[in-house]
Amino acid sequence: MKQKNFMPKLALLLMLLPCMLFAQNTIEGTAKTADGTPVSFANVIEQGTTNGTVADIDGNFSLDVESLPTTLVVSYVGFSTKEMEVSGSGVSFILAEGDELDAVVIVGNRSKPRSVLTSVVPIDNIKTSELTLTGQPTLDKMLTYKVPSFNSTTQTISDATGHFDPADLRGLGPSRTLVLVNGKRKNQSALVYINDTPGKGEVGVDLKSIPAAAIERVEVLRDGASAQYGSDAIAGVINMVLKEGYEYTTLNIDSGITTEGDGFNLGANINTGIKVGESGGFLNFTAGYYKQEITNRAGEPGDDKLFGVEANDPDFGDYLAANPDLGMTVGQPAIDKYDLFYNFGLPFKNGNGKFYTFGGMTYREGKSFALNRTPYWVQDPFNLLHEEGTEYTGFQPTFETEIIDNNHTVGVEFGLLGFDLDVSGTYGRNAVDYMVNNSLNPALGAASPTNFNVGGYAFSNSILNLDVSRNLGMLSVSFGAEYKDENFISKAGQPESYISGGVQSFPGLQPSNAVNESRNNFGAYASVDVDATEKLLFTAAARYEDFSDFGDNTSWKVGGRYILGDNRGAIRASYGTGFRAPSLHQIYLSNVQTLVSGGTISNQGTFNNVDPIIREGLGVPQLTAETSTNISAGITYKITPQFSVAVDGYQIEVEDRVLFSGEIGFDGDDDTTNPVEQILLDNSITSLKLFTNAVDTRTQGVDIVANYRNVELAGGSLDITLAANFNNTEITNDDVDPNTEGLQLEAPGLIGANGYDIFNRKEQSRIESSRPQSKILLGLDYNIGDLNIGLNNTYFGEVTWKHSNNGLNGAPLGPDGANLPIEDSAYDQTFGGKIITDIVFKYGFSEAISATVSVNNLLNVYPDEIETQGDFVTDLGGRFKYPWEVNQFGFNGTMISAGLQFRF
Repeated sequence: MKQKNFMPKLALLLMLLPCMLFAQNTIEGTAKTADGTPVSFANVIEQGTTNGTVADIDGNFSLDVESLPTTLVVSYVGFSTKEMEVSGSGVSFILAEGDELDAVVIVGNRSKPRSVLTSVVPIDNIKTSELTLTGQPTLDKMLTYKVPSFNSTTQTISDATGHFDPADLRGLGPSRTLVLVNGKRKNQSALVYINDTPGKGEVGVDLKSIPAAAIERVEVLRDGASAQYGSDAIAGVINMVLKEGYEYTTLNIDSGITTEGDGFNLGANINTGIKVGESGGFLNFTAGYYKQEITNRAGEPGDDKLFGVEANDPDFGDYLAANPDLGMTVGQPAIDKYDLFYNFGLPFKNGNGKFYTFGGMTYREGKSFALNRTPYWVQDPFNLLHEEGTEYTGFQPTFETEIIDNNHTVGVEFGLLGFDLDVSGTYGRNAVDYMVNNSLNPALGAASPTNFNVGGYAFSNSILNLDVSRNLGMLSVSFGAEYKDENFISKAGQPESYISGGVQSFPGLQPSNAVNESRNNFGAYASVDVDATEKLLFTAAARYEDFSDFGDNTSWKVGGRYILGDNRGAIRASYGTGFRAPSLHQIYLSNVQTLVSGGTISNQGTFNNVDPIIREGLGVPQLTAETSTNISAGITYKITPQFSVAVDGYQIEVEDRVLFSGEIGFDGDDDTTNPVEQILLDNSITSLKLFTNAVDTRTQGVDIVANYRNVELAGGSLDITLAANFNNTEITNDDVDPNTEGLQLEAPGLIGANGYDIFNRKEQSRIESSRPQSKILLGLDYNIGDLNIGLNNTYFGEVTWKHSNNGLNGAPLGPDGANLPIEDSAYDQTFGGKIITDIVFKYGFSEAISATVSVNNLLNVYPDEIETQGDFVTDLGGRFKYPWEVNQFGFNGTMISAGLQFRF
C-alpha cells in the first residue's frame, strides 16, 4: 500500500494561491427589525452581481465591493426584501415581516450561498419546524416524509441492519448519498448491510446518530456533486446545518404508542446556548434521550410448511395451536439512545474571520429478534433456556447492539490576500458491538452460555480540509484540498460464539474475520462561477482524487442557469461525472451467517476481496471505483410572490457498481467436485458470497416541488406544498439470459468458468424495484391564532419482489420438493402503492409553553400482504405477513403521539 505525503502537496497548494490584491471598498452594516431585534444570518447581495455575504448572529455584516456607490439587497426568510443605495460603511437595514423568500443555501456551491430558486442545481431547504411537523420521532423518518427522493424504512429480522436502517436518495443505495454536517463530511457507519434488505452490500451514514433537536435546517442537494465534494456524492448530498442561535432555551418532551398497544416511544431533548464574547460569538448545546419499544406484526399461519409440521401433527400440534405465530416477533427493534451535540463560533477581534468547532456523540442500545427456534427445530436437552420439568417451547434469540457514533470538527475562517480561507480538521467514528442473547451453541451441550459476545465493527476517518474562495464581481472562484485517512476494524467474538457451528442465529465473528486496515487519499478541487450577464450564469468544477489502495480518479461538472423575469425563477442544467470509491468495509469484510431455506439450515461464508481464496484461488479482481455520469435540467418559477414551482429531470448512469454477489454453492452434481465446491468443503460452509464490480445501471426521473405560501383562509394562513419524485432504475448490462428473465452477469475467474450465476433475479429486483419508484407528498400547514394544524398525505408507489429463479433451472420450490407447474412470473409479487395520512395539532398556550398532538398513519394503512402462490420460502412458512425484503413505509399501523414544548 503506497503512502501519500500530504504536507508537501498542501504547501505547494498554498504557494500557488493568487497573491494579487484587488482594490476593494468595505461596507459594514447591520440588518434588524423596527424594534431593534437583529435579523441573524440575513442574506446580503450587491445588486446585479453574485457578490454577497451572510450576516452573523447579531445581524452584522461586512462586504467588499469594487466601487461606491452601489445598491445592496438584504433579505431573509419571513421578511420583505430591502434594497438601498450605499455610499459607505455604517448602514442599517430595517426589515419588515412579509412574504417568505427563497431560502438561501450553501450546499452545492463552494464559493457562495445562493437561493433555492436561482441555484444551478435542485436543492431542498427544510427548516426544523417543517421536519417536526411530520410527527415522526427520528430524523431519518422525518426526511422520508418530507423529501420525495429520500427513502428510509425500518427493517426487521435482519441482524444489525434493523438497528441502522439503510437510507438513500433516488433509490441509488446508501453508498451513493454523501452526508455533511455544517458542510463537512460525516463519517460512514461501521456496518455493511449484508442481509436481504434494500441497500444490500452497501455502506451508509448512520442517520440515527444525528438528533433533529440540534439542527437548524437540512439542505438536500438532488444532483451529482463528486466534482465538488468527492466520493459518494453520485446521487446527491444531504447537509445538516446545526443551530447557532441562543435567544431561548427549548425543552421538548414527546411520547407515542401504536393503536395496537405496542411500539411505545418517549423522547426528551433540550437545546440552549450562550453568547460568547462581544463580537457575536456563540455556543449552542443539545442533549437528548429517545426510547423506543418493539412492535410485533408476525404472521399466524397455524402450521409450519417451512419445516413440514402441520397443525394436526401428533407431537407438535398442541404447540402450533398455542403459538399460531410460531413464536415470532416481527417488527421494529427496541432502542435506547442518548445524544450530546454542540456548535461553537468565535469571531476574531479584528473582524477578519472566526474560530469554530462543532460535533457530537450518540450512544444507543438496541434489541431485535432472529427467527424463533421452535421445539422441532432446535432442541434444549440440557434445560439451558427452560426450567427442568417444564414444557420446552423453543426460544427466540435476540440480536442486541451497542452503537457509539461521534463526529467532531475544528477550524478557522479568515481572510488572506483578498481570499476567504477555511482550514479545518474532522474526526468521525462509528462502532457497533454485537450480542446474541437467549440462545445457545448446541455443540457445547450443557457448557454452552446463553448470552454471547459475537464481535463487532468500527470505522473512523480523519480529514484535513483547505477551502479557498473569492468573489470578483462577475467571477467567483473556489479551490481547495482534502486529505483523508480511513480505518476499518472487525473484532472477533468470544470462542463459544463461533466454534463448532457457533451460536444459533448469528455465529460469532472468528479470529480469521478480524481485521484492522487503513487507507488514505488526497483530493484537490477547483470551481469557477461566471456571471456572463445579470441573468446568465455558467459554472464549472473539477476534482482529482488519489487513493492509496486502488488508484486515482478525476471528476468534473459544468452547468448553467438563466434567471427568468425579475428574479422570479430560472432555467438550469448541469452535466458531470462522478465516482464512488469502494469502502474499506466492502474490501475487508468477512463472516459466516446462518441461513434457513426450505427447512434446511446452512452456513454461508463471505470472503473479503484481499483473501487469497478470492484473489488467487477464484481469480476475482481487485475492487475499483464506480464511475458515473449525471445530467439534469429544470425550470423554477415564482408565479406569484406566494406561489413557486420547480421541475427538474435527471439521468444518472453508474458503471461498475460494487455488487454483493448471490449465493455461490454446490452445483447439484454429486459425482464431481468442482474447484468452487472444494473451497466450500475446505472451509466447512455450504455457500459463499463476495464483493465485485459487476453492475451497470441507469436511473431516470423527475422531481417536482410546488409551494403556495401564506394563503388567507378563514382568518388564518395556509401553506400548501406539493412535492413528488418519479424515477426508474434499470440494469443496463447486456448479458441477458432468457431462462432467468434477467441477467446472467459474467462471473469472474473460476466462478464463471464453472457456470455460476452471481446475480439472480431477486438481487436484480433489489436494485430496480425494492424502493418506491414514485412518491408524492401533499402537505397543508394551517395557522390560525395560537393553533397550527399540519395535514400531510404521502403516496408511496408500488414495489416489486422477484423470486431468485421462479422455479426454473430445476430449482425445487414446492412443499414436495418438486417444481410447480407455474408461469414464469407466478412467484413474483408487486405490492401496490398506498397513501399514508398524518395530522399534527400544535397549540401555543403562551410564548413559553405549547403542546403537540399527532396521529401518524391516521387511516391505519398497511402494505399488501404476501401472497406465496404455494412457495413457502417467500414468507418463511407464514412467519412474515407483510413484505420484508422490499418495503415502502413499514408496517406499524397508526401511531398516536403527544408532546410538550417549553421555551424560556
